[in-house]
Amino acid sequence: MAFPSRGLGQDAEVPPARPVPGAGPSGVDRFLSLQLSISLGLSDTELDAMKFLCRDKITKGKLEKVQTGRQLFIILMEQQLIARDKLGFLKELLQHISRDDLLSLVVQFEPGELHVQADQPDEHERRLLKAAFDVIHDNVGREWKKLMRELGLPEVKLDKVEAAHPFNLEEVVFQALREWQKWKGKDAKVADLIKGLRGCNLNLVADKVEEKISQVNTGTK
Repeated sequence: MAFPSRGLGQDAEVPPARPVPGAGPSGVDRFLSLQLSISLGLSDTELDAMKFLCRDKITKGKLEKVQTGRQLFIILMEQQLIARDKLGFLKELLQHISRDDLLSLVVQFEPGELHVQADQPDEHERRLLKAAFDVIHDNVGREWKKLMRELGLPEVKLDKVEAAHPFNLEEVVFQALREWQKWKGKDAKVADLIKGLRGCNLNLVADKVEEKISQVNTGTK
């Protein structure tokens, strides 16, 4: 059953992020970004269900003060029930409230991102994707996040790309497209990009992609 997104409410202060390997000094901590993405996706009913499941681990007084997912996660971290390398309990909570989409974000975060498909599209499809990426890169602009969500790229990956290039929109668009291709693996198809563009009402860009793909297929420039 789908639930409406909830407001943020009065959040407790989020503890300072620990350094992320490979990230710059101003990089967003991926573990905190994961928690934020999950928190924003929870309805009031789902949060209440998670609190209920934590009753044997967190005191009643603390649970009564929890109004957001982030506040709950802070307590779970303080009590060492979850950590960046200890996600089993968090996955159980999400399984019990039937939020497989949020569970997938946790799986994607886990070390090595073993879920990412190693196989990539064949050579011809890669050429088509490159041509499509060039068109999208030059034309989508600030609508990039809307497109990536339409394509199903997890929010935690969007946050990762945006945090890595906070002042370079062109690079953000390019890296987001690369993340989508890596995430989809051999299933990355230009047809999906065109469908995603039209789903965002970016029909002019979709038309340009189709024109470019036609040129690539016919060997014209």
